[in-house]
Amino acid sequence: MLALKFALMLAAALLLATAVGIPLTNLILRLRAQFMRSIDGLNLTDGGIIPSETNSIPWRTPLAIALVACLPAVIATSIVVVPSGMGGVRVSQFSGTVPGTLYPGIHFVTPLIETVKTFDLRDHIYTAGVTEESSPESKQEPKQKSPLTVQSREGLNIGLAITVRYHLDPRRLDHVEAQLPQPVDKEIVPPVVASAWRELAPSYTVTEIFSTRREEVRAKAAETITRKLAADGILVQEVMLRDIQLPAEYAKGLEGLLLKEQENDQMGVTTEIQQKQVRIAELQAEAEEVAKVKESEGEAQSKVLEAKGEADAMQYTLPLKEKQIQQSKLEAEARKEATIQNAQADAEAKVIDSKAELERRNLFADAEANRIRLIATANAERMKSEAALLNQSPLLINKIVAERLSDKIQVMMVPSDGKFFFANDVFKSATANPALKQELESADDAKETPKGQSR
Repeated sequence: MLALKFALMLAAALLLATAVGIPLTNLILRLRAQFMRSIDGLNLTDGGIIPSETNSIPWRTPLAIALVACLPAVIATSIVVVPSGMGGVRVSQFSGTVPGTLYPGIHFVTPLIETVKTFDLRDHIYTAGVTEESSPESKQEPKQKSPLTVQSREGLNIGLAITVRYHLDPRRLDHVEAQLPQPVDKEIVPPVVASAWRELAPSYTVTEIFSTRREEVRAKAAETITRKLAADGILVQEVMLRDIQLPAEYAKGLEGLLLKEQENDQMGVTTEIQQKQVRIAELQAEAEEVAKVKESEGEAQSKVLEAKGEADAMQYTLPLKEKQIQQSKLEAEARKEATIQNAQADAEAKVIDSKAELERRNLFADAEANRIRLIATANAERMKSEAALLNQSPLLINKIVAERLSDKIQVMMVPSDGKFFFANDVFKSATANPALKQELESADDAKETPKGQSR
């Protein structure tokens, strides 16, 4: 439908443009012809391009086109679109406001006779005594509104910050348009709200309005405002009492009173906390006492159980101990028998060792006796042979002496007819010299002892 309205308006505009364009074109051509004639001095009427001065401008055709263009324009004006969130009423040039509400959408009205007056059906906000702070991102200054001043029962002036949320009744838009002053937001709502609060406030004291009966005051004010505005086709959604500004002196006194009440409450809380702490200490003492009793009982029971356990264990321990004692005795007897057997074996071994040692010594003694006998026999035979040799050769005595004294004196051989003067002198000096005499005896002993045997 909106496309149809747009098409009709476009068609009307084009037809009107055509109607205006035709005489305007003829007028331009006439002006051009006059201009060219004034320059060239030529008569351009014979060519048929530019009309002559005697030809009139055609008005019938443009007028007919203009009349035809009025038809789509009139049809387009009869189509009315009510936006979303809005409502409308018909206003006739003859009968005034037509009953009924036009809701969002497309509607048809009588062209050139009826018009449509639209109203915003969405929620509206009325505020009094509120400071609207600007956001950090916004550079706008905060908007301030003067508070709604009312008087309490004591005659004190109180500033109220009020917010009322309302909207128009869609079913009574014709009444709003016909009976109420416009705009309703400024002419009706503010005085009704102010009068409701000013009628209600004198029934309460400052303390009741501020704290004790604040919600009751707000509810009664909301009821009064809703009733009064509903009669005029305005539906109230909510009435909020946002803030209360008390008189300066009363606020100071109330602040002091609140501080004292707060201190009293704090002392009461502190007293309750202390009482609870005392009770907690008593309960802890009782709990400790009960715990000690339970602990003592538990220890006694544990000792009894330990004694019972030990008694029960002794029944099995005594036979085990007896078996261990018997086993120890058997082990001691076994060690005794082993010790005796070891001692007997050591004694027998020592007897065997002594017998073997005795036999060894006897063998050594027999061997030594045989050796001595053999040495004696050998010495006797040697002496017999030496005696026989000396008897046969007496000069051997001198040789033997010389051999024994070869490392002490120098030996010279002399004729044998010296009658042994050298030997006689040597023997005499040997008998006179004790050291030489001892040397000769040791040499005789060495000759008597065979080679490879110790004396």
